[in-house]
Amino acid sequence: MSLDKILSISGKPGLYKIVAQTRNGFVAESLIDQKKMAVNIHNNISVLSEIAVYTLTEELPLREVFKKIKAKENAQQTAISHKDSKDTLEEYFFEVLPDYDEDRVYASDIKKIVQWYNLLQKHDMLDALDEGEPVTADEEE
Repeated sequence: MSLDKILSISGKPGLYKIVAQTRNGFVAESLIDQKKMAVNIHNNISVLSEIAVYTLTEELPLREVFKKIKAKENAQQTAISHKDSKDTLEEYFFEVLPDYDEDRVYASDIKKIVQWYNLLQKHDMLDALDEGEPVTADEEE
């Protein structure tokens, strides 16, 4: 499953994967509790493949940030929790991405990135980071 099929929905916790398209939007399944919900086109939705993190020189795609975390953690869960203190989160993120823009990347952003990485790792979806190409239905199962 590629990051093109993984979403963050404003006002809803965690991440969702697109299950099916409907006339007015699509059906998404939560990676936290596997509950399905209808999402219409009026919801504020962010596709993970379209998100980037500000660095001092450029905007780094979230895929690349996840790759750096994966390398640091040897494809395991992060050493910290998304519930840790602001200072702990910023210190950890500085180790992962030393040139991130501290003025434009907030602790709340780091918290989401850590939580999202751990969700993807828990559901064995980190392999999609290396490929950069959508996985076929046969490979998905």
